[in-house]
Amino acid sequence: MRKIMLLLGFVLVSMVSKAQENGIGQDFDPNYVHTVFFWMKDPANEVANNKFEVSLRKFLDSSKYAKTQFIGRPPKATRDVVDDSFTYSLVLSFESAEAQENYQKEAAHLVFIEESQELWDKVVVYDAMGIHE
Repeated sequence: MRKIMLLLGFVLVSMVSKAQENGIGQDFDPNYVHTVFFWMKDPANEVANNKFEVSLRKFLDSSKYAKTQFIGRPPKATRDVVDDSFTYSLVLSFESAEAQENYQKEAAHLVFIEESQELWDKVVVYDAMGIHE
């Protein structure tokens, strides 16, 4: 049993180290998280999806404020409590509410909205501030 626990510990440390090497999780700031869900007008349209993804990545690469930059698509829900109705999700973290407000006004964000708003039917945003001890 001890050997198995040591092996599992080694695997976990290796996975975390590899994730950090790839830049995953390094910039997450627990002060303010901005989660956005997009419902595309035609979710099966790969040309439109590609246009959206290119515009979104261009925007995020230019953002002066967004730290964590996670873009995702929903897996098929396997439980009733999981909502898989959206087409894309975006999770960003910020050092403060003020930084998130500045992000809303920055030119790169406004260009993204202008380039992509015709592609989506609905956008829902959930913002949260971290609980600090």
